[in-house]
Amino acid sequence: MKALKDHEGRRPVAYLNETFLESPDARGLRILAEYLEPLSHFRDERIRDTIVFFGSARIREEGDMGVYYNDARTLARLITEWSDKIQISTRRFVVTSGGGPGIMEAANRGASDAGGKTVGLNIGLPFEQRPNPYITPELSFEFHYFFMRKFWFAYLAKALVIFPGGFGTLDELCEILTLVQTRKLEKKIAIILYGSKFWKEVLNFDALVKHGMIAADDLNLFETADDPAGALAILQQKLTAWYLQPETPPEEAPEIAHSRV
Repeated sequence: MKALKDHEGRRPVAYLNETFLESPDARGLRILAEYLEPLSHFRDERIRDTIVFFGSARIREEGDMGVYYNDARTLARLITEWSDKIQISTRRFVVTSGGGPGIMEAANRGASDAGGKTVGLNIGLPFEQRPNPYITPELSFEFHYFFMRKFWFAYLAKALVIFPGGFGTLDELCEILTLVQTRKLEKKIAIILYGSKFWKEVLNFDALVKHGMIAADDLNLFETADDPAGALAILQQKLTAWYLQPETPPEEAPEIAHSRV
């Protein structure tokens, strides 16, 4: 690896040496940057926690599965309208998505409909998934490393709403369920599978219990919902009980809640 030199023949300082920063030797720095740069923005925007929407990038507003797009948009709007009424100096329960199209776009769009801040945690992919236009510009992030993107999903989330999706959605769902099951997430987190008919067809949790792969109590780690009002009611009940009664005094409220993730 050769570093470029200036007109006086001097090597650049290390943190300005793009050749080094893009090399395998600097991988640790790139990983750290994908932690520190979002952290700085979340603090600047005083975002305390999030509600994360997972779901397929392939679901469009029109079509056979369009009901899920529209329900995600409606639910995100309702959540944002509710959270904006919470009287506190930090922003609570900010709608967050993976930043791309489909269900992700619907979630950011719904929050934008309500005039709220909304986060997009996008990932660079060979087929060029681009951030959707409804993300708050200063809260649109681009990740290279999947695991750092997933860290930020888990670290700030107080709730997850999982709409129908494919491999990526299943990966994100199962990772969070594993973290909760193994108590690597110390905080309480509401998990809602949206679209009970779809999820019962795709995942047979009862079979996992039958064969001893999970405990019967593990079925209590999540709930199901089939309409935006029902999902909102679950979220309001759990988040109010866990995080708003009593509210942490402002002087003690962390800007970003702690977690072992």
